[in-house]
Amino acid sequence: MTATEGLAQVNTLATHTALTVWSASGNFLILLALTGAFFLFAWYVGRGPLVALLLSLYAAYAVYIAFPYASLLPSAPLSTALFAHIGVYAALVLVFYIILRRVVVSDFLYIGIFGLIALSFLGAAFLIALGYHVFAVTGLYQFTPAVAALFAPNQYFFWWFAAPAIGLFFLAR
Repeated sequence: MTATEGLAQVNTLATHTALTVWSASGNFLILLALTGAFFLFAWYVGRGPLVALLLSLYAAYAVYIAFPYASLLPSAPLSTALFAHIGVYAALVLVFYIILRRVVVSDFLYIGIFGLIALSFLGAAFLIALGYHVFAVTGLYQFTPAVAALFAPNQYFFWWFAAPAIGLFFLAR
């Protein structure tokens, strides 16, 4: 084997590996972006507010499921209906976040950096699972098959739903 053939093989291997890594990260880009948003929120605002945000996601879901005026929300264009339902849920999250932020005190809370990353990931996964099973986001946006395999099955919804609470139980001290 000559030097140019060896260089060509190394170049092919490097290009193939880079494209494979880019493809894998592209499949989970939405999960990575949401994880980064949760992490940056906790990094700049604090760990206590992250805990309040994660708990407000649960409280908002409980009220959203019992929301009596869902029939008044638009249902005709799929995007309008989706954004209306997400808007109601986001408003409920905001209300519960404001309430829980007053209760959760960050002076008595410790979450390490790896715990912060794990809780950010679990919060992002919670939102994607909610998008799949509660808001039916798949009618508007088609996730990649790799993401769909993790979040689409109904059996997995419970585990993605419970994951942030379990993470808080073990990681927040």
